[in-house]
Amino acid sequence: MADTESKPERYIRPPSVESSGEAPGRGRLKGRRILIVGGGQRVFDAASDPIGNGRAMSILCAREGAKVAVADLNRSSAEQTVKRITDEGGDGLAIAADVTSEADVVRMIDEARRAMGGLDGMVLNVGTFGKVGLDAVSPEEWNKIYDVNVRGPMLCCRAGLPKFDDGGAIVFISSIAALKAGSQMAVYDSSKAALGGLMRNIAHLGARRGIRANLVYPGLVDTPKGREAGAGRPSRGKSHIPFGRQATAWEIAYAVLFFLSDESVYVTAQTLAVDSGLSAM
Repeated sequence: MADTESKPERYIRPPSVESSGEAPGRGRLKGRRILIVGGGQRVFDAASDPIGNGRAMSILCAREGAKVAVADLNRSSAEQTVKRITDEGGDGLAIAADVTSEADVVRMIDEARRAMGGLDGMVLNVGTFGKVGLDAVSPEEWNKIYDVNVRGPMLCCRAGLPKFDDGGAIVFISSIAALKAGSQMAVYDSSKAALGGLMRNIAHLGARRGIRANLVYPGLVDTPKGREAGAGRPSRGKSHIPFGRQATAWEIAYAVLFFLSDESVYVTAQTLAVDSGLSAM
């Protein structure tokens, strides 16, 4: 007799109030001065775009009591993030900066530190995509992508570390593309993988002053950038994700919050994949 018992439906992890960005602040960053590099967001479909990682991080840090400097290549986008912060009663300012320009990075660090009265936290949420494979990527394009994805964070750390207060924290934002060749974009995957080596060196350099450096690997996240990457690929972010859905930007932001807060005061040179286990299973 044939077994007609139907298979159970896939469990889909329901969002929490934190996942939806609706949880109240708990004062986890009270008195801190945080610079979010890449705190604006790109537009894919203005009518339906969800919040992006950098904007969620910025709002959450302010909600948790920090002064927040929101830096972005697009000043208008940074200002929109700051408006979200101030509308909630938070303290934020916008800075326009191009991380591929050393002069811009030095100015950004100085401006943030001066406006906030110090600097003890920085999130490096920068990155740009490339083409699939190797043959389609010219050497010039390869270098441009590395300039943003690797050289930019290096410049931020080089300019920022001497200006940091002791005991601060730096968080790098990589991607699970650094852990597996799923995107097929060799230039993107390898540049994001390089951040791990950079992070460990920054942790080593900062250790004598108690400055911690850690790294977050976001998985598939429902953001404007994620939707752009998945355009034309309707299966992206569905059946093969262990929890049955993509992450929200808020879920990435809470991982960053942990690394910025004193809850992780004895954690440095570590990585955390926020991907429902996608990179390991």
